[in-house]
Order: sequence, then C-alpha cells, then structure tokens
Amino acid sequence: MSDRPRVLGINRTQDASICLMQGSQLQWAIQKERITRQKHHWGRLDDVRKVYLSRLPGLEQPIDVLVECYSGDAEIEQLAAYEQELRETLVLAPGCRRARISHHLAHLYSVFHPSPFEEAAVMIIDGQGSPVSELTESWRGVGEVPGDWREISSFYHADRKSIACIDKQVWDRDEQRMVGLGMFYFLLTHAIFPGQGSEGKVMGLAPHGNPHALGLPPLEVNGAQVTIPARWFEILHERGRFRYTSEDKTRFADTANLAAAGQRAFEEAVLEVAHWLHRQTGSENLCFAGGTGLNCSTNDRLLRETPFRRVFIPPAPSDAGTALGCAVYGLTQLAGQRCDWRWTNDYLGPEPQTSDIEAALQDADDLIVERVERDEDLCVRMVDLLCATKVVALYQGRSEFGPRALGHRSILGDPRHGSLRDWINARVKQREWFRPLAPIVLLERAEEFFDIFRPSPFMQFAAPVRAQAAAIIPAVTHVDCTARLQTVGEQDDPMLRRLLKAFEARTGVPVLLNTSFNRKEEPVVETPAEALETFRRTPMHALAMPPFLIRKRVEPEPVS
Repeated sequence: MSDRPRVLGINRTQDASICLMQGSQLQWAIQKERITRQKHHWGRLDDVRKVYLSRLPGLEQPIDVLVECYSGDAEIEQLAAYEQELRETLVLAPGCRRARISHHLAHLYSVFHPSPFEEAAVMIIDGQGSPVSELTESWRGVGEVPGDWREISSFYHADRKSIACIDKQVWDRDEQRMVGLGMFYFLLTHAIFPGQGSEGKVMGLAPHGNPHALGLPPLEVNGAQVTIPARWFEILHERGRFRYTSEDKTRFADTANLAAAGQRAFEEAVLEVAHWLHRQTGSENLCFAGGTGLNCSTNDRLLRETPFRRVFIPPAPSDAGTALGCAVYGLTQLAGQRCDWRWTNDYLGPEPQTSDIEAALQDADDLIVERVERDEDLCVRMVDLLCATKVVALYQGRSEFGPRALGHRSILGDPRHGSLRDWINARVKQREWFRPLAPIVLLERAEEFFDIFRPSPFMQFAAPVRAQAAAIIPAVTHVDCTARLQTVGEQDDPMLRRLLKAFEARTGVPVLLNTSFNRKEEPVVETPAEALETFRRTPMHALAMPPFLIRKRVEPEPVS
C-alpha cells in the first residue's frame, strides 16, 4: 500500500455523505443533499453510481481503503446489494482494506482525531445510532452486548494511541418508551414542528418562552443514563396544543413555553452528563459530536459551567460528519497511519472551477455581470451595497461541509438595521419570524461585542451580546441577547476577513450579518448555476461570485 493511501468513507444514514482522503490530505467531503437538492437526504442503494461518481473527482481512481457506516436496519438488510454496487462502480485496488463500522464509532473518529487535542474525553449524543448487533470496537470495555438494542449515546477517553469506551446508553426498540437526550429533543421538536430537521427552530424559539410556565420536571440523569419522566411524554402527545402555526397567534405562548422548557431540561441534563464524564476521565478537554452538538446554547454552557477548559465541536457533528469519521478510521486503523489532518476550516466541498462560473453566466443576459479582478475592489463594492441596506450573497471557493454557512455560501447584510433580519426571514428565506440570524466578526474585536474570549470559527457557540453592543447590531442579537457567532482571525478565510475589514473601516463595526445561501426547504447552494438560480428567485440585491459582481437589471428596493 502507498504511504499516501486513497481512503474513501461513505455514510449511508440520514444526511448521507462521502469523503475522500489521500493520506492525511482531505480531498473533499460533501453531503448527498448538496448534489440531489433534497434536504437531509438518506443514503440509498446506488448512491455511488447515480449520485457521486459523475460529480466528484477521484472516484474513478483505485481506492486503497474503503470504510462505510450504517444506522438503519433497512440499509443493513441490503448489505449484499451495497457490496455489488461498490464492486461494479469503484476501482478497488488489489488488497483494498475494507470495514463497516458502527455509527457512533464513525462519530468518534470524526471528532477526536481531527481535533486539536492529544487527549480528550469524548461525548457522542445522537438520536439513535447503530443496532447493537452491528457494534464492534465501539462497545469494547462496556461489558456484555445486549440483544436487539440501539446505541443512543457513547462516552470515551481517547488519546492518539488508544480509545477506551467508558459507557453507553442503549435503547430497546421493543419498548415504546424512548430514552436519552437525542430522543428527547427529537420528540420535543416533532411536538412543535412537522417534518425533519427542525431542531434549530426549537432552539431559536425557546428564548421567546418561559421555561417554568408549564411546570415540567427535569430529565432524570444517572451517569450516562438519561430517562424521560412520564409527564413529558404526556405533554408531548398534546400536539394540537403545541404545534406551531403562523396563523394562530394565541397558541404562540404555549408553543414557546414548551420549547423553552425542553431546551432548559436538555441543557441541564447535558451539563450533568458532562460533569459525570469529567469525573470519569479527569480530562480538561472535551470533544462533542452527534446531532445534539449543533445546539449552540448548550455548547456555550458546556464551556462556561463544566470543569472542561477546552471544548471542540466539529462543524459537522451530525450524521453528515460520519463519512469523514469513516475515512479517518480507515487511515488510522486499516492503513495504520497517523491522521495529521485537523479541522481548521470547513471548506471541504469540491473546488468549483472558474470555467463553471463562466459557463453559468453565459446565459445571464437578464442580469448585470461585472468582472472585478481584485478582491480588494470587489469587497469595496460589496460594502457600498451593504451600507445602502442591500442584501448581498457571497459564493466563493469550496462549499462548507457542515450545515452552517461560514462565508463561502452566505447571504450577508448590515447588522446595524434590525429590519434587515425580518426582511431576510420573510422575503428571502420565507421562514418563521423568530429565527435568529448570525454575526461574523473579526476575532481581534470579538470581545468588544460578545462575551467570548476564544476563537469560534464554526458558529457552534451562542455567546452573550454585550449590552452596549446589542443596540449597535440588533439584526444579529437574539431576543435573549445572545448570538451564534463566527469569528474570523488572521489565519481564517482571506476574502471574508478582507470584507470585514472593509466594512469596519467604513462603519466602525467589525461585524456582518450572515445566513446560509439557500431558499426555503432547499439545501445550501453548491454550484454556480444553483447560486444564480437562487439569486434570481429571491429579492436579494447582488451576488458576489469572485471575480464577478452580479446585480439585477430591475433592482429591488433597499430594505427600509
């Protein structure tokens, strides 16, 4: 095997994804939804052949190591068909090393090895992971494997040489009563919003409610084991009372109170589990993954209210990140090499070519397309528009792998105007009015505006907005005076930093409003053509797609 083996990781679960590494160099990682344009798209048979092969470079070359993870019985029952697909579609090098690993083990390898730590406690809290019958290494050290159960949370102590499993929580699928933190938040979300992927809505809604109004009890925590009191099951079944609807304003208080109570119960239980994990490991470092790792309010409290001095949460802690975990597992455990790749940014998508941008613009006669060669000049033009309360989309470089837009597939605005948040929510995103929008801020000035004393490059922590700053940046200050911020330091994205510096020079404010570049119920845009289509079909004022600045011949009015 080469000293730089080509390692492919495939996640077949919800938020299906794929990742290619060559040695410790990550070639690309992408979610299936970015290609199919179907949010939270599950892995399916023939994905490699029909979805990935024609869109992703390098899959036609020999693969030295191949690792997959599954979570649902439907996928596991089709393993023979998946195997046939891979052998017919990919070129497997002679002696190709193969493995199928548990869902939680893939989470573990996605968060610890790419972290900045040499040693850490690791906490994986998910909705539901692999069937226990599929577990291998992730179960070692815990004891006898039970029957037809599923793992829903896992706890480890890891260093660069070994990983010890401390405990797990599992759920017997034959029992109707669900358990665990991930399942609790899943039930809470479905009591308020229909469909998949609305957990972020609950988190945004919670500060509008009173967590004590409904008199609900805390979750029951005993070490790694979390159970849900009966009263919660009773109230979560009252969906007619708590289901959010924009038409019924009288129901809003009850809905917000339930969200607030659930968020508070979740936060307190996570903190209690984290304290237990610290007692077990004595580590000062915590790695946290699983879908619940996207709960920014909880994450900030983990840093402030537990003994852990440092907390690493990857930009893709949910199921999407497990493809990367599969690749890292293959590199370290099957190829026997150290993983030197670190998650310093999340711009992991395939590199768009200038020719793709030019091809997309060939049929753009309905738009004004201006070529601006120097990034400095393009940033000045963007600041002109932003200061005129216009909304500007930014499409540049490789896309973000995780769900948060971090300046490569972003919609930007002037945070000094609160009306801009309402306008973007209503007119561009066409979503609920209470949804917060996020700030991006120069790292060296972040402490002036936010109660934060560390970099936050992945928008994973909801920090308090300082009182004097809240009046300056109302568009990115949530109702509870917090903000899910992204810091941009000197080693971070050059274009984004240049834009922030230009806006700061003009206004004195080193902050911009940022939200993901997509329309309602669509994934974040991936290609130049999708960026143009979204720009055309929304009332945004301009699109910066270096080296081009694109505007509409009939420009919408500035936001008032």
